[in-house]
Amino acid sequence: MTHGLLFQFHFYLFGLLAIAGSLLFVTRKSPVAAALWLVNVMFCISAMFVMLDAQFIGAIQVLVYAGAIMVVFIFVVMLLNLGHPAEVQDLRSNGTRITAGLVGLAMLAEVLVLSRVKLPVELPAPTPGANVTASVADVLFHQYLLPFELTSVLLLAAIVGAVVLAKRRS
Repeated sequence: MTHGLLFQFHFYLFGLLAIAGSLLFVTRKSPVAAALWLVNVMFCISAMFVMLDAQFIGAIQVLVYAGAIMVVFIFVVMLLNLGHPAEVQDLRSNGTRITAGLVGLAMLAEVLVLSRVKLPVELPAPTPGANVTASVADVLFHQYLLPFELTSVLLLAAIVGAVVLAKRRS
């Protein structure tokens, strides 16, 4: 198998895993299980960005979406206390467990294959003084500072609203 076909195979595999994870995300009854499937989707999308030689965007995808936003989401879900665990528990069967095990083995095999295969990556010649992170931060904190701060205030207001709603129920 040539490197191009191997790259294409892995790209489509991560795409299919992302689609399957997103379908499982919208079909879960438990919000915590749904959030975990969404984290799986974010990791698959991050892997696709890394394969497209966009490592910075892949890392930001994991840090911001799979990390920070999902932690806030889980925090709000736990704070709201959505009922008894028996009411929101997902259906557990042997078929579901076997499927989860096979998906886990497929992802483990994926990691092992990608760690041993060196895909040909053509990187541009490094320019002295070029720093991608500094250029992104410069634009974010100078040109887009107001939308960045408004977004953080909006997230804070959403969390405060969730706390107020949770206290009203109890």
